[in-house]
Amino acid sequence: MLIPIEQLVFLCIGFFIIASLYSSVGFGGGSSYLALLTLVLTSFFAIRSIALVCNLVVVSGSTYLYFKNSHAKLKDFLPFVLASIPLAYIGATFRLKESVFFIILGCSLILSALFLAVQTVEIDKSKKEVEDYPNNLSYVLGAGIGFLSGLVGIGGGIFLAPVLNHLRWKKAIKIAALASFFILVNSVSGLFGLITSDSLSLPWRETICFVIAVLLGGQLGIRISLKKLSANGIKRVTALLVFVVGIRVLLVNGLGLF
Repeated sequence: MLIPIEQLVFLCIGFFIIASLYSSVGFGGGSSYLALLTLVLTSFFAIRSIALVCNLVVVSGSTYLYFKNSHAKLKDFLPFVLASIPLAYIGATFRLKESVFFIILGCSLILSALFLAVQTVEIDKSKKEVEDYPNNLSYVLGAGIGFLSGLVGIGGGIFLAPVLNHLRWKKAIKIAALASFFILVNSVSGLFGLITSDSLSLPWRETICFVIAVLLGGQLGIRISLKKLSANGIKRVTALLVFVVGIRVLLVNGLGLF
C-alpha cells in the first residue's frame, strides 16, 4: 500500500498544517487526517489506524505541556476519561462495513465542523464564565463521545470541547487541556481495540512520514497556543475544511452518489 511520492509529500505538508492548527486549540487533528486519507487510501482499516497514531503523537506533546504549565488537573479529568476509555475500546472493536463506516465518518466530520463553527460565536458576557455541573454529566459525556471516537478513529476532543465550552464547564484553556488529554487516552484505548480486533493496519513508510510531520506541527501549534494566540480564526478555517471534506466523504464514499 504505497502512496506515490508526490502525493505523500503533499499529504505530509497537509498533516503538518493540520497538526499545527488543531494542536493550538487542544485537538489532535484526527478528523482532518481521516478526511485527507480518504482521498488516497481505500482501506478504512489503514485510515483509522493512521489517524489514531497521528492523534496520539500530537496530543502526547500537548498534554505534557498543559500539565507542565498548570493548565490541567487530573482530578478534574478523571470522570470523563474513566467513562470514555472502555467505550472507546469497544467502539474500535466494531468491524463496520465500508459504506457504513464512511457514512458515520462523513456525518461525524460535518458535526465536528458545525461544533467548531459554533465555538467562534461571541459568548454572552452577561452570563457566568463558569457553571457548576454534577459529575454524572461528565461520565455520560465521556462515555458517549468515547464510543464515537473509537468507532470512527477520532480522539473525541473535537466533540467534547464544543459541548463543554457551551456549558461553561471551565475556562477555555482548561477545556483545551481536557480535550487534549481526552484525545490521548481515547486514542490509546482505540488503538488497543484495533489491535485486539485484528483491524490495525499501518503501512510503515507512510506512517513514519506522517508521524514526523504531525510531531513537528503539533509542537509548533501548542507553543503558539500557550502564547495566547486567538483560536477563532483557526477554528473557522478548520471548520470549513472539515465540513467540505465531510460532505465529500458522505456523498461519494458513503452514499456513492458521484
